[in-house]
Amino acid sequence: MNQVDEPNRTFLPARVGDRLREGREAQGRTLEDIAAITRIPLRHLRLIEAGEHEDLPATPYSVGFVRTYAQSLGLDAAQLAQDFRAELSRTPQPRAPEPFEPADPKRVPSRLLAIIALVIALIIGGGYAIVRSGSLSGDDAETRARLAAGTLPGAATPTPATPPPPTAAAAPAAPGPVVLTATEPVWLRVFEGNGGERYLEKVLQSGETFTVPATAKDPQILTGRPQAVRVTVGTTVIPPLGTPERTIADVSLKADALLARAQAAPAPSPAPAP
Repeated sequence: MNQVDEPNRTFLPARVGDRLREGREAQGRTLEDIAAITRIPLRHLRLIEAGEHEDLPATPYSVGFVRTYAQSLGLDAAQLAQDFRAELSRTPQPRAPEPFEPADPKRVPSRLLAIIALVIALIIGGGYAIVRSGSLSGDDAETRARLAAGTLPGAATPTPATPPPPTAAAAPAAPGPVVLTATEPVWLRVFEGNGGERYLEKVLQSGETFTVPATAKDPQILTGRPQAVRVTVGTTVIPPLGTPERTIADVSLKADALLARAQAAPAPSPAPAP
């Protein structure tokens, strides 16, 4: 039987952050303990408990953090996630940026100045053309014309170059499988874009791997510790997918996109000679 009678329900904390904090304190845990268990960034846990929703990531990720937080405490994760989503819907949206002010008319060049600049440019261009044409004598101009036409005695008639036969283009080799390897315990989610199928949502232990299904059309990753995930496409090692301890979301795990990221990464500088 529930020990909290109906009249006392009004004394329960209304905000989800307060309810999570009281549940955590009742178990004698710190925020650092929760961050180590759930792999949720510590700053996000503090924002959730403080009710500072404006600085949290997008609604789906924030609700997922609350659900994972509640599960680690043994609370009703589904109900807390639903209540938190309702809180986010009541959070005022940030103001839209104001449009840029129009340019100051005083700083725009006058029409007369623009016309003068155009006339000067035409005079300079015309003078250069006259000097260039006058530098060739009549004989030189005629000789060059006859050479171009192939009518000068002794001039070889140019023959059109025969283009080489087209070669069959080699079929591009298929990229290898996309493999995620945890270099240390890390929570991550691999899912299909646009709210599709979830292929993985768990804490990978150090050395544990996960291969993205070859049938995935738009696989993406969500994690708060991208530095703990080593990504490879076949034998190619992909650079880190984000800044350490910063949540990445909706990052593509397509083989082509990852290989393009590896090609765009700067080459390591050579070691200095001894």
